[in-house]
This record gives sequence, C-alpha cells and structure tokens, in this order.
Amino acid sequence: MHVGMSTFFQNLTGHTDEEVYRHELGMANRAESMGFESIWAAEHHFSGYTMCPNVGQFLTYMAGRTNHALLGSMVMVLPWHHPVRVAEELSVLDQMSGGRVVLGIGRGLGQIEFTGFGVDMNESRQRFVEYSEAILTSLETGEMQYDGQLYKQPRVQIRPKPFRSFRGRVYASAVSPESARIMARLGVGILIIAQKPWDKTLEELNMYRELYREYNNGEEAPKPLIAAFVGCHEDSSVANEMRAKYLYGYSRSALDHYEFHNVKLADIKGYEYYGALAKNIEKHGIDAFVNFLAELQIWGTPDQVFERMMDYRDRVDAAGYITILSYGGMPFDMARANMELFASKVLPRLKAVDVGVQVGGRR
Repeated sequence: MHVGMSTFFQNLTGHTDEEVYRHELGMANRAESMGFESIWAAEHHFSGYTMCPNVGQFLTYMAGRTNHALLGSMVMVLPWHHPVRVAEELSVLDQMSGGRVVLGIGRGLGQIEFTGFGVDMNESRQRFVEYSEAILTSLETGEMQYDGQLYKQPRVQIRPKPFRSFRGRVYASAVSPESARIMARLGVGILIIAQKPWDKTLEELNMYRELYREYNNGEEAPKPLIAAFVGCHEDSSVANEMRAKYLYGYSRSALDHYEFHNVKLADIKGYEYYGALAKNIEKHGIDAFVNFLAELQIWGTPDQVFERMMDYRDRVDAAGYITILSYGGMPFDMARANMELFASKVLPRLKAVDVGVQVGGRR
C-alpha cells in the first residue's frame, strides 16, 4: 500500500509563521528517509488555517530535497487559477522532478478565499469542470485550447511539455453527481478527505465507479487515496488525549474556515449540500459536528492506528493513504514524536499490504 505524508502549515496557537514553516519543512525534509513514499501540501489562503498558498512552489522545493518521493497537491483549487499557468507550473515541476508529480484538484469551499480572489462561488462548479478538462487535456497533448461556457482559450503550447502522461496520477478531492461524468471520462481518481459519513462516501464513490466503467469501455476506476489526520502514541490514554485536544482542534478549525455551520451556503449554486449540512449542525449543535469530524480521523496505539487504517482502506478499497501528523495546535515536539512513532511502527506494516495497484506509476 502506498503511504505518504502531508504538511499542513497550520498556525492556531500564536507561533510566528516563521516558526511554523521551520517546523513543517523540518518534518517534510525527513519524510523520504523515514519511508514515506510521497509528500503533499494543501492550498489555502488568507488565514492560519493552512498557510501554503502556492503548493507548486512548495513541491518544487521538495523536488530538490528528495530523490524518489512523489510530489502531491492536496489539492490545487482550480477556480482560483488561470488554467494555462496551472498547466505550465505542473509541466515545469514534472520536468524538474523526473515525472514525480501527483495532481490533486478541487473546486474549493472557503468563502474567505473566493472573496479574496474576487471569484464568484456560484461559478465554481462550472469553472472546476471546464478548467479540469482544459488542464488535463493539455497535460496529455502539450497544447491548451478550450471553448467553454466560462473559459475560452485560443491554442497555445505548453512548454516545456509534460515529462510523461498524467493518466493514472490525477485525483479529485470530491465528485458531485454534476461533475462525476467529466471526471470519470477524463480518468481521474478520487481523493477522499473524510468529512461525510462513510456510507455516504461509499455511495458517491460507487456512483463514480459506475460512470467510470461507462466512459472507459468497462475499465475499472483507479482505487482512491484517503487523507487522514493521525494521532499515534504507545499509551492509549495519551492517544485519546490527542484526539480530544488536537483532532478536535483541527476539526473545529475546519468548521470555522469552511463555515460548515453557515446556512446561507444553501443560497450559493453548487453548495446546496453544505447548506443542508449547516441546517443539520444548527439542529444538533456545533460541538456534535466537530466531534463527528474528529471521530472520522485516526488515533490510538500503533496497533490501533494500523487496524483502523486497514478498516477504512477495506471499506473503500483504497490504494493508499496521505497522513497528516501535525495539526490542531499540536506542540512541535509532539508532532515530531507522532511522525517518528507512526513511521517506525505503522508505516512498514501498511506498506507491506499488497493492494494490487500503483500510485503515480509506483508500487
């Protein structure tokens, strides 16, 4: 099974941004030597929720610091970017790294970010679909040309050309019924970032798999990747404290950043699901939802962590994991210990599991 790690660059506790960056880069610089097979970062802007506004820039740095690790975006939010620049940036990174890029894409949810960029959230779904199609096609052909409802692009060359085909190394962070067809047709995999009940996630995943077979002559869809926040400690009581304080802290920060409790999300085209979610939160309370998010994550002793990760993997037949090991205001020394224990006691066992597929062209 493939196992990677993601930096999170979260600043919730009064550290300077310099201190957070020094800590997160220190963990990322150790990842390959500790056995992690990929290094990731998530794109966010304008707050301490996650301070990596340019994922490509971070991954370019990591390309020079590593020899073999895949380099993943978790995710690049396409409506905030010009498609030509995204394709060029990815092609440069792929050339510099020898074809190690794994592309995660999404359409975004944080209103603070759409407002900051002056992008209409009502257009985000359409922009995501059109930008995805334009970018992914250009990464195969070396040319960008598109005539959509919102995006029109005369033909231009993408130079340097991509190092190799991106087929099999692109993932979308969510697939709505409206965008599932285009993602299935383009052969994009699924990156599961746990925010929904597992039965709902599996229902949506099965819908996508059926569409994928329809568009690809019966070919099975790529196995998904799971992103998970992990708290690992030899003492189960300490691990439970990590869940209560730091996984809860991350989950609360996610609610605040994405405004999951904002019922006005129902008025934004394409975000009706989140409007319904906000009404549910209003009914049951913010604390209940934050605890629900925290419960979707993974914590415990090394054995407990391994067993829970295998349970989630088996539910969705995943190809691997992206682990986040520093989050929610966790002290830096605890985060480093979390990473070291996971890498020594859990990572080798996960990597030994044969899932029958490769991620990014590698086992």
